[in-house]
Amino acid sequence: MVDTTYVAPMGDRGRLVVPADLRAKQQWQQGTPLLFIETEAGVLLATREQAKRIIRSQLAGTDLVAALLDERRRAAQAEDAA
Repeated sequence: MVDTTYVAPMGDRGRLVVPADLRAKQQWQQGTPLLFIETEAGVLLATREQAKRIIRSQLAGTDLVAALLDERRRAAQAEDAA
């Protein structure tokens, strides 16, 4: 997928018009629910399915249980050392 920049000026009452090329490329139809996800780097606009794919790709290969256990072990060691 090629990264492309689109411009959508803010209209009255905060309304945005998503450019037609982007809507077609993303297959967004009228009524498609879109999420505005605020991050430290800016705001991400995505459908729920797109957001799920983004999160899954970010978590891929991450063993959350092992990370939590490691964090708890370090906290317990710090408490024992005090």
